[in-house]
Amino acid sequence: MPPTEASAAKSETSRILIADDNEPNRELLEVYLADLDCQIDTAIDGEDTLAKVASFRPDVILLDIMMPKLSGFEVCQQLKAEPATRGIMILMVTALGELGDIERAVEAGTDDFLSKPVNKVELVKRVENMLKLRHVSDELERLRSYISTMDDDLPPRQG
Repeated sequence: MPPTEASAAKSETSRILIADDNEPNRELLEVYLADLDCQIDTAIDGEDTLAKVASFRPDVILLDIMMPKLSGFEVCQQLKAEPATRGIMILMVTALGELGDIERAVEAGTDDFLSKPVNKVELVKRVENMLKLRHVSDELERLRSYISTMDDDLPPRQG
């Protein structure tokens, strides 16, 4: 991979989208994540979340389950179904704690989940890990693409 692409990728600031219909919850999560070197944006419902994903292009989404217009389950399912957004890491943050809710979140495609009330240390560590995983996945995809272009440039094998 040419060094200019690799260095550009490393210098990009990570983006986190906080999607929750409850303003105090959004504000608390923002405060908890304030020390991370990231851009943070917020969404107020399921439809707003999908719109922000398109414009903000987050690396990680903290997604509440119980939201108006579209639930977190529906948002997660839609994002994971689309090739352009399936790589976004989704951390469902919810007051729901029943085993069925967790199973439904996994079926929808969530990468992880946290129960409310959220512990700051646990939240920050999970988000940091998700960001690392996201960036490793992005780098792997760039390498695959680069190798593919190199293969295309090779002359056909004589056999």
